[in-house]
Amino acid sequence: MTELEKGPQGRRRGRGARERILGASLQLFRDQGIHRTGMDQLCEVAQVSKRTAYQHFTTKDELVAEYLRRFDPDVMPGVFDRADLTPRERLLAAFEVPAAGSGDTPPMCPYIAAAVEIHDPDHPASRYARDYKRAVAVRFAGAAREAGATDPEGLGEQLALLLDGAAARTRVLDADAFPTAAAIAAVLVDAAIPRPAGDDAGPRADDPDRTAR
Repeated sequence: MTELEKGPQGRRRGRGARERILGASLQLFRDQGIHRTGMDQLCEVAQVSKRTAYQHFTTKDELVAEYLRRFDPDVMPGVFDRADLTPRERLLAAFEVPAAGSGDTPPMCPYIAAAVEIHDPDHPASRYARDYKRAVAVRFAGAAREAGATDPEGLGEQLALLLDGAAARTRVLDADAFPTAAAIAAVLVDAAIPRPAGDDAGPRADDPDRTAR
Protein backbone atom coordinates (compact mmCIF):
# COMPACT_ATOMS: atom_id res chain seq x y z
CA MET A 1 0.00 0.00 0.00
CA THR A 2 1.38 3.42 -0.95
CA GLU A 3 1.37 6.44 1.33
CA LEU A 4 -1.28 8.03 -0.89
CA GLU A 5 -3.65 5.18 -0.02
CA LYS A 6 -3.33 5.85 3.70
CA GLY A 7 -5.24 8.33 5.79
CA PRO A 8 -4.60 9.65 9.31
CA GLN A 9 -2.72 7.24 11.59
CA GLY A 10 -2.02 4.98 8.65
CA ARG A 11 -5.68 4.22 7.93
CA ARG A 12 -6.60 3.21 4.43
CA ARG A 13 -8.69 5.63 2.42
CA GLY A 14 -9.93 6.16 -1.12
CA ARG A 15 -9.78 2.80 -2.87
CA GLY A 16 -12.45 0.53 -1.41
CA ALA A 17 -13.38 3.04 1.29
CA ARG A 18 -17.06 3.08 0.39
CA GLU A 19 -17.32 -0.70 0.66
CA ARG A 20 -15.47 -0.70 3.98
CA ILE A 21 -17.84 1.94 5.35
CA LEU A 22 -20.86 -0.09 4.25
CA GLY A 23 -19.28 -3.25 5.67
CA ALA A 24 -18.75 -1.54 9.02
CA SER A 25 -22.34 -0.27 9.02
CA LEU A 26 -23.59 -3.78 8.27
CA GLN A 27 -21.77 -5.06 11.34
CA LEU A 28 -22.39 -2.22 13.77
CA PHE A 29 -25.95 -1.22 12.92
CA ARG A 30 -27.15 -4.81 13.22
CA ASP A 31 -25.11 -5.69 16.31
CA GLN A 32 -25.74 -2.59 18.41
CA GLY A 33 -28.33 -0.49 16.63
CA ILE A 34 -28.32 2.62 14.50
CA HIS A 35 -28.55 5.24 17.24
CA ARG A 36 -25.86 3.62 19.39
CA THR A 37 -23.41 3.64 16.49
CA GLY A 38 -21.60 6.93 16.13
CA MET A 39 -19.66 8.02 13.09
CA ASP A 40 -16.40 8.00 15.06
CA GLN A 41 -16.77 4.31 15.88
CA LEU A 42 -17.94 3.47 12.37
CA CYS A 43 -14.95 5.22 10.84
CA GLU A 44 -12.61 3.41 13.23
CA VAL A 45 -13.97 0.02 12.20
CA ALA A 46 -13.96 0.96 8.50
CA GLN A 47 -10.41 2.35 8.78
CA VAL A 48 -11.29 5.65 7.16
CA SER A 49 -11.23 9.26 8.29
CA LYS A 50 -14.49 11.09 8.94
CA ARG A 51 -13.67 13.35 6.03
CA THR A 52 -13.50 10.31 3.72
CA ALA A 53 -16.74 8.94 5.15
CA TYR A 54 -18.60 12.17 4.50
CA GLN A 55 -17.20 12.31 0.97
CA HIS A 56 -19.04 9.06 0.26
CA PHE A 57 -22.12 9.70 2.40
CA THR A 58 -23.04 13.31 3.07
CA THR A 59 -25.06 12.40 6.18
CA LYS A 60 -25.48 9.43 8.49
CA ASP A 61 -29.11 9.25 7.31
CA GLU A 62 -27.90 8.65 3.77
CA LEU A 63 -25.58 5.90 5.00
CA VAL A 64 -28.40 4.20 6.93
CA ALA A 65 -30.63 4.15 3.84
CA GLU A 66 -27.84 2.70 1.71
CA TYR A 67 -27.10 0.12 4.40
CA LEU A 68 -30.69 -1.12 4.12
CA ARG A 69 -30.59 -1.13 0.32
CA ARG A 70 -27.49 -3.33 0.38
CA PHE A 71 -29.08 -6.06 2.49
CA ASP A 72 -31.40 -7.49 -0.11
CA PRO A 73 -31.67 -5.29 -3.21
CA ASP A 74 -33.46 -7.96 -5.29
CA VAL A 75 -35.92 -8.95 -2.50
CA MET A 76 -35.18 -12.56 -1.56
CA PRO A 77 -33.90 -13.78 -4.94
CA GLY A 78 -32.62 -16.97 -3.28
CA VAL A 79 -36.27 -17.88 -2.71
CA PHE A 80 -38.40 -16.29 -5.40
CA ASP A 81 -36.00 -16.63 -8.34
CA ARG A 82 -35.29 -20.34 -7.87
CA ALA A 83 -36.17 -22.14 -11.09
CA ASP A 84 -35.72 -25.54 -9.42
CA LEU A 85 -38.77 -25.01 -7.19
CA THR A 86 -42.46 -24.99 -8.06
CA PRO A 87 -44.38 -21.81 -7.21
CA ARG A 88 -45.87 -23.50 -4.12
CA GLU A 89 -42.41 -24.61 -2.98
CA ARG A 90 -41.10 -21.06 -3.41
CA LEU A 91 -43.87 -19.75 -1.15
CA LEU A 92 -42.84 -22.16 1.60
CA ALA A 93 -39.08 -21.83 1.04
CA ALA A 94 -39.24 -18.28 2.41
CA PHE A 95 -39.70 -19.81 5.86
CA GLU A 96 -36.67 -22.11 5.63
CA VAL A 97 -34.06 -20.20 7.60
CA PRO A 98 -31.14 -21.51 9.67
CA ALA A 99 -32.10 -22.50 13.19
CA ALA A 100 -31.14 -20.17 16.00
CA GLY A 101 -29.51 -22.89 18.08
CA SER A 102 -26.05 -21.33 18.09
CA GLY A 103 -26.62 -19.77 21.51
CA ASP A 104 -26.44 -16.25 20.07
CA THR A 105 -29.53 -14.08 19.97
CA PRO A 106 -30.58 -13.94 16.30
CA PRO A 107 -30.41 -10.44 14.82
CA MET A 108 -33.67 -8.61 14.26
CA CYS A 109 -34.82 -8.02 10.70
CA PRO A 110 -32.84 -4.89 9.73
CA TYR A 111 -35.89 -3.25 8.17
CA ILE A 112 -38.03 -3.72 11.26
CA ALA A 113 -35.15 -2.63 13.49
CA ALA A 114 -34.65 0.56 11.47
CA ALA A 115 -38.36 1.38 11.56
CA VAL A 116 -38.41 0.88 15.34
CA GLU A 117 -35.35 3.04 15.94
CA ILE A 118 -36.20 5.83 13.50
CA HIS A 119 -39.51 7.45 14.38
CA ASP A 120 -39.56 9.91 11.48
CA PRO A 121 -41.76 8.38 8.74
CA ASP A 122 -40.11 10.67 6.19
CA HIS A 123 -36.58 9.53 7.04
CA PRO A 124 -35.05 7.87 3.93
CA ALA A 125 -34.46 4.65 5.88
CA SER A 126 -38.10 4.58 7.07
CA ARG A 127 -39.30 5.02 3.50
CA TYR A 128 -37.00 2.29 2.25
CA ALA A 129 -38.10 -0.11 5.01
CA ARG A 130 -41.74 0.42 3.99
CA ASP A 131 -40.88 -0.08 0.33
CA TYR A 132 -39.01 -3.28 1.10
CA LYS A 133 -41.81 -4.77 3.18
CA ARG A 134 -44.31 -3.99 0.43
CA ALA A 135 -41.96 -5.58 -2.10
CA VAL A 136 -41.81 -8.80 -0.07
CA ALA A 137 -45.62 -9.04 -0.16
CA VAL A 138 -45.53 -8.40 -3.92
CA ARG A 139 -43.00 -11.20 -4.39
CA PHE A 140 -45.18 -13.56 -2.37
CA ALA A 141 -48.20 -12.51 -4.43
CA GLY A 142 -46.34 -13.18 -7.67
CA ALA A 143 -45.47 -16.73 -6.62
CA ALA A 144 -49.01 -17.23 -5.33
CA ARG A 145 -50.41 -16.14 -8.69
CA GLU A 146 -48.14 -18.63 -10.47
CA ALA A 147 -49.33 -21.34 -8.07
CA GLY A 148 -52.95 -20.60 -8.97
CA ALA A 149 -54.14 -18.89 -5.79
CA THR A 150 -57.62 -17.42 -6.06
CA ASP A 151 -56.51 -14.25 -4.18
CA PRO A 152 -52.75 -13.95 -4.70
CA GLU A 153 -52.49 -10.45 -3.22
CA GLY A 154 -54.35 -11.54 -0.09
CA LEU A 155 -52.17 -14.62 0.31
CA GLY A 156 -49.07 -12.51 -0.29
CA GLU A 157 -50.01 -10.16 2.55
CA GLN A 158 -50.77 -13.09 4.87
CA LEU A 159 -47.42 -14.76 4.22
CA ALA A 160 -45.49 -11.50 4.52
CA LEU A 161 -47.13 -10.85 7.88
CA LEU A 162 -46.39 -14.40 9.02
CA LEU A 163 -42.75 -14.08 7.99
CA ASP A 164 -42.31 -10.84 9.96
CA GLY A 165 -44.06 -12.38 12.95
CA ALA A 166 -41.73 -15.38 12.91
CA ALA A 167 -38.68 -13.12 12.70
CA ALA A 168 -39.85 -10.96 15.61
CA ARG A 169 -40.81 -13.94 17.80
CA THR A 170 -37.49 -15.64 17.10
CA ARG A 171 -35.67 -12.51 18.16
CA VAL A 172 -37.67 -11.87 21.34
CA LEU A 173 -37.73 -15.45 22.59
CA ASP A 174 -34.28 -16.45 21.28
CA ALA A 175 -35.93 -19.59 19.90
CA ASP A 176 -36.59 -20.65 16.33
CA ALA A 177 -40.20 -19.82 15.44
CA PHE A 178 -39.81 -20.52 11.72
CA PRO A 179 -40.79 -24.24 11.73
CA THR A 180 -44.14 -23.33 13.28
CA ALA A 181 -44.54 -20.46 10.81
CA ALA A 182 -43.73 -22.83 7.93
CA ALA A 183 -46.48 -25.21 9.08
CA ILE A 184 -48.99 -22.35 9.24
CA ALA A 185 -47.85 -21.12 5.82
CA ALA A 186 -48.49 -24.55 4.30
CA VAL A 187 -52.06 -24.48 5.61
CA LEU A 188 -52.63 -20.97 4.23
CA VAL A 189 -51.13 -21.84 0.86
CA ASP A 190 -53.09 -25.05 0.43
CA ALA A 191 -56.32 -23.33 1.45
CA ALA A 192 -55.72 -20.56 -1.10
CA ILE A 193 -54.86 -22.77 -4.07
CA PRO A 194 -57.82 -24.72 -5.51
CA ARG A 195 -57.18 -28.37 -6.20
CA PRO A 196 -57.71 -29.65 -9.74
CA ALA A 197 -61.09 -31.21 -10.44
CA GLY A 198 -61.21 -34.77 -9.12
CA ASP A 199 -58.28 -34.19 -6.76
CA ASP A 200 -60.13 -33.76 -3.49
CA ALA A 201 -57.91 -35.86 -1.26
CA GLY A 202 -54.27 -36.68 -0.73
CA PRO A 203 -51.17 -34.54 -1.00
CA ARG A 204 -50.63 -32.13 -3.84
CA ALA A 205 -48.67 -33.26 -6.86
CA ASP A 206 -45.89 -30.77 -6.16
CA ASP A 207 -45.60 -31.68 -2.45
CA PRO A 208 -42.03 -32.94 -1.91
CA ASP A 209 -43.20 -35.03 1.06
CA ARG A 210 -46.03 -36.79 -0.77
CA THR A 211 -44.18 -40.12 -1.00
CA ALA A 212 -43.58 -40.22 2.74
CA ARG A 213 -47.27 -40.02 3.65
